[in-house]
Amino acid sequence: MNTTTICFPLRVLLMIPLVALFHVSFTQSLTDTDPWQFSSQRPEIAPVNGIDDEIMIHDAPTLKLAGNGEKSANGCWFVNVPVKSMSWYRFKTLYKGENIAEQSRSVLARIIWQDAEGKLVNRPEYPATLADIDENGCSIIEQIYQVPEEAVSARIELIYRWDEDGQVNFGGTTMTLVEDPGPRKVRLATIHHRPENSSGAMQNLEEFASFIERAARQGADIVCLPEGATQVGTQSNYMSASEPLPGPSSKFLGEIAKKHKLYIVAGILEKDGSTVYNTAILLDREGNLAGKYRKVSLPREEIEGGVTPGDSFPVFDTDFGKVGIMICWDVSFPEAARTLAFNGAEVIMMPIWGGHLTLAKARALENQVYLVSSTYDMKSAVFDQEGEIIGEASDENPVVVVEVDLNERKYWPWLGDFKNRIRREMPPQSALQTK
Repeated sequence: MNTTTICFPLRVLLMIPLVALFHVSFTQSLTDTDPWQFSSQRPEIAPVNGIDDEIMIHDAPTLKLAGNGEKSANGCWFVNVPVKSMSWYRFKTLYKGENIAEQSRSVLARIIWQDAEGKLVNRPEYPATLADIDENGCSIIEQIYQVPEEAVSARIELIYRWDEDGQVNFGGTTMTLVEDPGPRKVRLATIHHRPENSSGAMQNLEEFASFIERAARQGADIVCLPEGATQVGTQSNYMSASEPLPGPSSKFLGEIAKKHKLYIVAGILEKDGSTVYNTAILLDREGNLAGKYRKVSLPREEIEGGVTPGDSFPVFDTDFGKVGIMICWDVSFPEAARTLAFNGAEVIMMPIWGGHLTLAKARALENQVYLVSSTYDMKSAVFDQEGEIIGEASDENPVVVVEVDLNERKYWPWLGDFKNRIRREMPPQSALQTK
């Protein structure tokens, strides 16, 4: 694949008096001698800015912005670059932040598409901050975009705001011409089934196995089973239904996953020494135990039954994207889904006994993720980024498979790409403190 990279040079800035950096420029083409420039909404809130040759990124000086004791600080470095209409570009910048309370709110990039007259085309873009840190300890802001039809240039802004104590150094900023990434389709499946009068875990799993096979025949990539899949319909309680992981149930389901070359998420009561967790496992296409999530939000019934809560919200890499897991009562609290989304989850799988349908819709909508529920007493469904049900399983139709494109971006009227604005514009943690 042939690529063209536009790099943003700093060497000219090293020869410019610092006062020139406060000059606000509008439309300009990028050449080898064009500098970045500094801008702020008002001089009174302009962050301290300059070229830093002590903090380096890729062995080059960096663009510095600092609060300097001003909690209202808000400003950016910017440059205008030419782009090709309807072409695809990967924007990327690296940064190192110090003493910043909430980097997701205070450190960001913005891309403003402009027509030949320098007017705004479409809504500004807010590239995603990745959950990963690179090998040099830099945070990464990166996303691929298709240039709007009318756009001939992009104003790139590297922003620091709202933290009086911190400092950010930007570097390694590129706008790289790439090929159309194309769709990234995945077939999400849910099963609606409640075993009854079962002799135990294996009978339950054999019943679920027939439905998994039906999902496989429809091309499912990942299948969600309900919470407590090995307990429901049996005489077992939380303790007697629990088993180690890996264990008999994960092995049985792993063989099915391997046979059909798909991922399976299933609710299992996990026994770890003397501790019992309400757990959901993730099995990969080879039948391996690829991950597990221990339910963090426990209702009092489980607490009184001797179950211990988990303490983290992991996100798992699959061959089609990043998957998070919630279990039942987790859906009642926005923090669970929000943490998974902030950690990169594109799809949330949710084994659930029963719950309020509106909460499931809200978790998908407010985080702009796909959500898959498998349940006994609620709707087993696939929810889209608007919180709408796009596929529902039922007693009459217990297996539903829905194809979605994880590369398709959701644009909202007036808001644009709402997903990437959430972290930038949500209430700060300091405002959410309770007494």
